[in-house]
Amino acid sequence: MLVMLEDTIAAVSTPSGVGGIAVLRVSGPAALEVVDKVFRGKVVLGDAESHHAYFGRIVADEEASGCPEQERFVDDVVVTVFRKPKSYTGEDVVEISCHGGPYLTRKILNLLLRAGARLAERGEFTRRAFLSGRMDLSQAEAVADLIRARSELNLRAAQSQYTGVFSRRIQELRSQLIEYSSLLELELDFAEEDVEFANREELRERLGEIIQGVEWLLGTYERGKVLREGAKLVIVGRPNVGKSSLLNALLREDRAIVTEQPGTTRDVLEEQLDIRGLLFRVVDTAGVREAASRIEREGVLRTLRQVQEADILLLLLDGSRPFGQADAALVEKVLADRNGDGRILVAINKIDLPRKLTRTTVTERVGPYPVVEISAKHEQGLEELEAALVEVALNGTPFSGDEALVVNLRQKRGLEEARESLSRALQTLDAGLSSEFVAVDLRAAMDALGSLIGEVSTEDILGNIFANFCIGK
Repeated sequence: MLVMLEDTIAAVSTPSGVGGIAVLRVSGPAALEVVDKVFRGKVVLGDAESHHAYFGRIVADEEASGCPEQERFVDDVVVTVFRKPKSYTGEDVVEISCHGGPYLTRKILNLLLRAGARLAERGEFTRRAFLSGRMDLSQAEAVADLIRARSELNLRAAQSQYTGVFSRRIQELRSQLIEYSSLLELELDFAEEDVEFANREELRERLGEIIQGVEWLLGTYERGKVLREGAKLVIVGRPNVGKSSLLNALLREDRAIVTEQPGTTRDVLEEQLDIRGLLFRVVDTAGVREAASRIEREGVLRTLRQVQEADILLLLLDGSRPFGQADAALVEKVLADRNGDGRILVAINKIDLPRKLTRTTVTERVGPYPVVEISAKHEQGLEELEAALVEVALNGTPFSGDEALVVNLRQKRGLEEARESLSRALQTLDAGLSSEFVAVDLRAAMDALGSLIGEVSTEDILGNIFANFCIGK
């Protein structure tokens, strides 16, 4: 998407479909002029005050219809004016609130296009806000996350990004690099005089601190990803241990088929669930055992693929049976597929029946993972299970709402590039090489950090980010 800032753009900003009200947004240098061509009210919008709303009507343009104004009437509307630079995009913006019929909104949009606007592309309003300095790139990404938020913590994580918590942390790290990079480049101007402006020991210490800061941010990626996208929770266990019953209990509805016959679940079943403000994608899987039929073998293979992809693995055991060889084989197979990922929770089910499996046995035979005791059938222990799931998902640290978090792969890769460049700079310092080589590495680290907030960006990066937005935002 190539943004032409001299264009005036228009789009419907509310979702398609029938509703009480729809909002059309117009932004650009001729926004007031374009809307004035189709709006009739007590005030000419060219003379209107910013951040004021005006009642009037939309009329079809006279040349197109050749009819009197009364016959050209389209809809009664409220028009709100936002003059630059104090608008969402930093340009002149006009928002038209009309009745929310899809045909009506399309008709008004077409009138705006005939009046001189062009149809906005995906994310073009937010992209203009970024280009005008109203927000940085990580904040622009957060706009899409705010729109897509599906749980309380999901929303709070997006709000944290949108208010600039992550951006400020990146700016702090980058400003330190700018300071030392400037001193090193100044040395190059006085190379013949052998002057040292940047103390090497102090620089080495400061680079170590910056690397630690980058490492700390990288360590937030798993939590940030879970807060932004939700956690994929895979329930795994032997046949007839109660996996489908547990899914139904968590959902508070009969979603999965439950019978006394082992092996009822042959395929993967996935549902979304909000647990204490955190979004989970809960996956019920086929029981893992030596399958007799080809269909059941395929179900077991699909289960093992889900185990590899899970953010959190919930291993469900039958508390009414002793831990046997089949359980040991299941644990060995599952742990091998996890590749050392410790985000595993063990639930002992069927505690309403005589107990033959204890927490101690589970810890000895499975490992030092959190253990909860439940009865999926009678919905016992679910609150403890839900609390444990949230704790495991967030690595034991509740989300405060004002943390700097890495929430997507683009940010993670940018920080990894910065870490690599900073490590090279340290190696260059230790090797006693010229300031020029250290300055090159610091510049690369600064660019990597700058790319996270849009201080350094390319058309491809911007295109990829804003292509995922909806039209009208």
